[in-house]
Amino acid sequence: MSIIKQGLAALAAGVLGLALAQPAAAEPVKFDFWFGLSGDLARVVDTLCKNFNASQADYEVVCTSQGNYDATLQNTIAAFRAGKQPTVVQVYDVGTATMMLSGAYKPADKLMEENGYKIDYSDYFPGIARYYATSKGEMLSFPFNSSTPLMYWNKDAFAKIGKSEAPKTWEDVGADLKALKDAGYECPMAINISANESWQLMEQFSALHNQPIATKNNGYDGLDARLEMNKTKFVQYVTDLKKWYDAGLIKIKSKDLGQDMVQAFASGTCEVIMTSVGDHGTVGKTQKEGMNWDVAELPVYAGTERKNSLVGGASLWVLSGKSDAEYKGAAAFLNFIHDPKTALFWSTNTGYIPVTKSGFDYMKAQGFYDKAPYKGRETAIASLTASEPTEITRGIRLGNFTQIRAEFGTQMQAIFANKVSVQEGIDTLVKNGDAILDRFQQTYPNKTLP
Repeated sequence: MSIIKQGLAALAAGVLGLALAQPAAAEPVKFDFWFGLSGDLARVVDTLCKNFNASQADYEVVCTSQGNYDATLQNTIAAFRAGKQPTVVQVYDVGTATMMLSGAYKPADKLMEENGYKIDYSDYFPGIARYYATSKGEMLSFPFNSSTPLMYWNKDAFAKIGKSEAPKTWEDVGADLKALKDAGYECPMAINISANESWQLMEQFSALHNQPIATKNNGYDGLDARLEMNKTKFVQYVTDLKKWYDAGLIKIKSKDLGQDMVQAFASGTCEVIMTSVGDHGTVGKTQKEGMNWDVAELPVYAGTERKNSLVGGASLWVLSGKSDAEYKGAAAFLNFIHDPKTALFWSTNTGYIPVTKSGFDYMKAQGFYDKAPYKGRETAIASLTASEPTEITRGIRLGNFTQIRAEFGTQMQAIFANKVSVQEGIDTLVKNGDAILDRFQQTYPNKTLP
């Protein structure tokens, strides 16, 4: 064998020996993420997870939809009791009080600090951060999918009554709806009065007018908070909605009745709706051909000093009882989601808004809001940042609030069916809602919210 061949053989043997001596590449650390979105939104979450897994080789997040928000929270509680809880879980806004009192989580801010990530929490929009923060401003979870409601209005219809702007006050709304009716429009405005619409009709209205839903600063200052929307401007608001409904200026639209509000607006059946900025993309994709429409901030009553609207959606909680390796993976995942580039991907594909100022600035720099189909979504940021959050407008922290929302739907149905007066219906909402809060307080004796 020639010297060259001997050298190549020796080199090959050495490389083979080295390869055999090297340990196999470590498998990525897997951790679970449970979420409550479904349909197209679930597919976007799946892509987000794949993007994270492709961005590095140390961790693999396994993302599983639980179908909806309620199921996600209930399945997580059951899994935790069985010791099979996910590492990260998406919990909707009204589940915040339950999570805080559970003690079954690792604070997000501490998690990030322990794993070497420096997060500027002041970068979060105040109206978003304070909804999920403790009374001391500590971030126990990471804001994720966020939205706020807007008024959607048909520019063509308003042009026919001589208007080029959306109404800014509820007094203007009443006049514009009558003008639209007189101009021949059968459905000037569509609303829904189901439990879920509590978010838009009661909670957002109250925040914009700095009116409390409950005592104790909407529950932030104690579990002994009780409802008081039967003593606020909300009564006048429902009275006006009912009056406009009786006059044929408002129609009730829901899936149960064959067409929901978004469908009614996009098809040109109704000229005004109030719904989440998250529906902006759906309207754009399904709108009647040639229809000109836009969005605006929700109206307030004349003379009102407008306050910030409330954030809706969910945040990401990291649960206790997991390994250090899984926590490292969770921290990397949350840091990935916090990146402005991820905000652009998320908002482009879902309609949700960025939760940080840096994410919003990055999207503006990319020209995201300059043209259709995304132009107009920046109005949601203007609504959320209309003021610094007050003790009232930072959010609602009441236990079992989904049950209170259900009671809202029951009483609104009774009011609009003429079974009770507006005041009687809202008084009953308060009475039954307080019983719900009583039971929640008894579930957590001698406990206080962080």
